[in-house]
Amino acid sequence: MGRLQGKTAVVLGAAGAGNMGQTIARRFAAEGAQVVVAGRRLDPLEALAQEIGGRAVVCDITVRKDVDTLARAALDWTGRLDVALNATGWGLLKPFLETTDEDLAAMTALQFIGPFQWMQATLAAMIEAGNGGSIIQVSSATATIMLNDHAAYMGTKAGTDHLVRCVANEFGRYGIRANSISPGLTATPMTAEAQATPGLFEAFAPCYPLGRVGTSDDIAEAAVWLAQDNCFMTGQNLQVNGGLTLRRNPDRDEISASVIRAMQPNPVS
Repeated sequence: MGRLQGKTAVVLGAAGAGNMGQTIARRFAAEGAQVVVAGRRLDPLEALAQEIGGRAVVCDITVRKDVDTLARAALDWTGRLDVALNATGWGLLKPFLETTDEDLAAMTALQFIGPFQWMQATLAAMIEAGNGGSIIQVSSATATIMLNDHAAYMGTKAGTDHLVRCVANEFGRYGIRANSISPGLTATPMTAEAQATPGLFEAFAPCYPLGRVGTSDDIAEAAVWLAQDNCFMTGQNLQVNGGLTLRRNPDRDEISASVIRAMQPNPVS
């Protein structure tokens, strides 16, 4: 423990009880970081902040003023911003020809424009603080491998992965690293209905060389490593998915219609 002692971290997407963002925030705090937790709902954020001795900030990643305020909150609290992690997202599952303009606008705002603006605000704060830092974007294995009816999600995640590469290339001179983490299907509250659906996890399990789907703790462990100063990595997409991208997701014929419906998650805030 204590691998992040003295650091200030921001975790965006931590308003859902027990979600990946909350798991990561708890892990960062356990490793000694002072953590600002952010998302769209204040009550669960305040409860989490009280639990871990952190701060809570309401932030909608699609609103530029909110992301600017979030970055400033870290600086105002401790005078530094060392680690910034974005775990927001919306796993839209919809056939390509049925995806609407409204779907595309919402997905792009949440998973491309929002992260772009969040990185801008985070970079400005890290440069002002002058301590370098680590930017971590939670991506997806499906930015690399295929999954039916998932194009808008996959395309925006892949685009944001490339933004991470751009940031890493341009801002390394400030001591700032930028990387993404790609989970596969993960056991989280967002996928609770899917987990309860007979046959879903069983359909995915053979696709993982390590024999199981991932957990939020798997992602939190990777995030801690990326957050440390001794991580000599930048501009990379870390595939923390048990080897899923060595193989493939199951295709439509291997997943029943009821299972596909259960996979439709709500946005993560």
